Amino acid sequence: MCGIMGYVGPSEACPILLDGLARLEYRGYDSAGVATIQKNGTLELRRAAGKLTNLRRMLGEAPLSGHIGIGHTRWATHGRPSAENAHPHKAGPVAVIHNGIVENYLDLRTELLSRGHQLSSETDTELIAHLVEEHLKAGRAFGEAVRETVQRLRGSFSIVVMSETSPGMLIAAKTATPLVLGIGEGENFIASDIPAILAHTRNAIVLEDGELAEIGADSVRLMRFDGTAVERAPRRIEWDAVAVTKGGFRHYLRKEINEQPQAWIDTLAGRADPGSPRVNFEMDLLPKGGPAVIGRIVMVSAGASWITSQVGKFVIEDLAGIPVEVDYSSEYRYRRPPIDERTMMIAVSQSGETADTLAAMEEGARRGAHLLAITNTVDSSIARKANAQLYTRCGPEISVTTTKCFLTQLESSYLFAIHLAAKMGRLKDADAEQMLRPMFAIPGQVKAILKLEPQIQQIARKFATAHDFLFLGRGINYPIALEGALKLKEISYIHAEGYSAGEMKHGPIALIDEKLPVVVLIPNDDLFEKTLSNLREVQSRNGRIIAVTDRATDELKAIAHEIIEVPATSRRLTPVLMTVPLQLLAYHIAAERGTDVDQPRNLAKAVTVE
Repeated sequence: MCGIMGYVGPSEACPILLDGLARLEYRGYDSAGVATIQKNGTLELRRAAGKLTNLRRMLGEAPLSGHIGIGHTRWATHGRPSAENAHPHKAGPVAVIHNGIVENYLDLRTELLSRGHQLSSETDTELIAHLVEEHLKAGRAFGEAVRETVQRLRGSFSIVVMSETSPGMLIAAKTATPLVLGIGEGENFIASDIPAILAHTRNAIVLEDGELAEIGADSVRLMRFDGTAVERAPRRIEWDAVAVTKGGFRHYLRKEINEQPQAWIDTLAGRADPGSPRVNFEMDLLPKGGPAVIGRIVMVSAGASWITSQVGKFVIEDLAGIPVEVDYSSEYRYRRPPIDERTMMIAVSQSGETADTLAAMEEGARRGAHLLAITNTVDSSIARKANAQLYTRCGPEISVTTTKCFLTQLESSYLFAIHLAAKMGRLKDADAEQMLRPMFAIPGQVKAILKLEPQIQQIARKFATAHDFLFLGRGINYPIALEGALKLKEISYIHAEGYSAGEMKHGPIALIDEKLPVVVLIPNDDLFEKTLSNLREVQSRNGRIIAVTDRATDELKAIAHEIIEVPATSRRLTPVLMTVPLQLLAYHIAAERGTDVDQPRNLAKAVTVE
């Protein structure tokens, strides 16, 4: 879940490493470091707690030279955030950077201490460097030393190793967390994500689980952990490099909110056409035997993807009539859930690398479930693990908190539900066309909501000093209340709760007073009157009501302190348009409070450890 960057070639390594790490800052981190092999053949490193600016300052005072190096931004797991625990870690001639967790850390630490090793950090990563050092001292070649080391490690990890004994080579290895090789001309790169290498090359090889790569300036050699050779040609990365810059906006988050109309169009393109009742995916998403063999659907996910899965459950059950269960990935495999060959498992993940979701998929695969991945990242671990892939196509999302990935996950679930219901014969062509028609209006409607930003910014200024928020919704919009609360707490650090409006009287109503802002999602649907009744309970206790609606009735105006009116759409698509003002509200409250909007404290973009 942290940033990895490595380089070997004719150029000075350190500027390339720092540039790559800067492009990975969106992943979240609390310390950073680099190591290079100097021109005199010695390995040196620099590490600093906090942001990359601290590391840059250190390097300004004590520069590193050399044409081979590794760099890392760390999010603390074993050991507190500190310079001592920052990567790279060094043992003798060896330096290592590492993402993930070594699960047999305590056993290995005990072994190494018993053999006289001196450990200088609290991390599991340092143990890897000491194990490689041991194998080198025993006469192993560098590649063999790393290969024997990784066979001792249990857990999900990706590592890059450098040694004075082989000053022209980096060695990378991975189990479950991502690594990408960038193939250049007379130079090569290794990184934990594609944005880090885009400035240098568009030719990439994604390492698979259980693979190791020996990387020189002019060569790349792949193999399995057992030494079996692997052949794989590079792929061309088609991303627009401009897409990973801020494009004139103050924050990536605000830019990505603005990109949502185009992201919606890109996700829809080629899959549905105006006037047509058909949804056409690039591949068959259903198990062999089609809908008839699906007894139930299980959606496994985490964070905001868990929330989009809740909306997906509403739509799939409504249209297809198949029971849908939504589970936190982190809990799923530990409760011994019933899974068999009639289970369709849908894994939802923005990054495609969420460790808990991968583990849930492995449990599903082991017991015969058909696996569908809904993700934004082509060739990600979750995509490769699945039997079929539904890509959201929203392009790179840099800010840690999700916006356009969230919206296009909603879109993908809606398309899938219509496709499945049509395959089952539950939708006539005319009904399917009617359901698809409002999807083509969404980009323009999102643009209309973005024009409400001055009004939403004024509301944000009014409530930015609040200590707590309550978000309420009903039916298909209840999950969006959860998303509004999640978005606000993630980037503004204000405590926020999301609740079903009907559940308010069963506890949260005790929180309501004149200091509590209550954001309510109240579209003009069959639950409007019931939600209005819930709001009267808030009004009678002096709560400060912010209503998001598609029709500001006189009754609502009489109750609400603030009203944000969005365009009207079909009932099943209201969550899409209800989401956007909540994104803007959270963004402007966070900006008013001066928080780190794109890289909130303690959070990471891709959670690749349990």
